[in-house]
Amino acid sequence: MGHGGNVIDELVTDHREVEEMFGKIEGLPSGHKDRKTYADQVTIELVRHSVAEEAYLYPAVREHVANGDALADQELQDHATAERIMKDLEGCDPGDADFDRLMGMLMSEIRSHIADEEGNLFPALRQACPMDTLNELGEKVRKAKKTAPTRPHPAAPDKPPANKLLAPGTGMIDRLRDALTGRGKSE
Repeated sequence: MGHGGNVIDELVTDHREVEEMFGKIEGLPSGHKDRKTYADQVTIELVRHSVAEEAYLYPAVREHVANGDALADQELQDHATAERIMKDLEGCDPGDADFDRLMGMLMSEIRSHIADEEGNLFPALRQACPMDTLNELGEKVRKAKKTAPTRPHPAAPDKPPANKLLAPGTGMIDRLRDALTGRGKSE
């Protein structure tokens, strides 16, 4: 899918890509080896997406949207829950009894998060934030995703400035590990 435009368009495109991967996982029988490949791809995309949101979207929500602190805090809580599930899922093979349970939990958590962002947070941000700021945030999010980690790090900071300082280095190590192991690549 094409990426570009303002921060909301960028993140909605990410949401559609993740949902497409969820559909691929759901379309395969339990225990199928490709379920792990798609689960790794979903994790990579979700972690990159979350890191970018935490660095740029949620600070903008806090600044521009009424009750923005509470909204951003709830979104960070959703991210923390999803990250713990992804960390547990990382150690599972598709034939493990926990794989399907954890994948179901992750899909439910992410689908609920997406519905909340697209139904509440994004419309509030679009209304409260100038379009040029939304466009600048879109570019910042795209850049952040390029250097973001690709593996869940539940103990990592999720608020600026610490998250912006640590994410690129962690991301470089994650991408190196992914390259060495072939994680997230289809055979």
